[in-house]
Amino acid sequence: MNSRPSRSEISRVLSHALRHAPGEYGLALDPQGWAPVTELLRALHRLGQEWELVDETTIREVLEASKKKRHQMAEGRIRALHGHSIPVQALYEPTPPPPVLFHGTARATVPAIRVSGILPMQRQYVHLAETVEQARQVGVRKDLNPAILTVDTGVATASGVLFYRPESGIWLATSIPASAVGIPGVIPTDVNAVDK
Repeated sequence: MNSRPSRSEISRVLSHALRHAPGEYGLALDPQGWAPVTELLRALHRLGQEWELVDETTIREVLEASKKKRHQMAEGRIRALHGHSIPVQALYEPTPPPPVLFHGTARATVPAIRVSGILPMQRQYVHLAETVEQARQVGVRKDLNPAILTVDTGVATASGVLFYRPESGIWLATSIPASAVGIPGVIPTDVNAVDK
């Protein structure tokens, strides 16, 4: 008898389907990124016999167990809250940010950030954190000893940047100008990691 996929496997597939490649799963997202749960389940069931054991209750359990709130379910629909590489309309209202936010990144990207600021690359938004530790957790995905940059949100806001804060607690912005990025305020684990 086949066992159901793990929570992390389910979460990973949900993110891929709802953030990056709905077409690969036969899903059509509405402008805000919502898909009917019934269609999502049909798509998951086509992935293999073990996926046929995944139902709406399973999806709810996966979402509730996740420390990072990446997805939202409501009224028979589901969507990713952030991290899209496909275009979706703004999901949030602009929110006043704290004075300083943090961004974890690979040390190799610091020279480009000095010139161009922080850009979303293949995603719709730049992801920012309220604490150094949160930024470090994101940064280690790109570099085992990431650079942690400070973002002066007052300077960014004066430049026209809007900040958003979805339920996940991550702060989002379309981009951060170089003038708002505290390169001298880099807080690397290794003090020699970034040329100041």
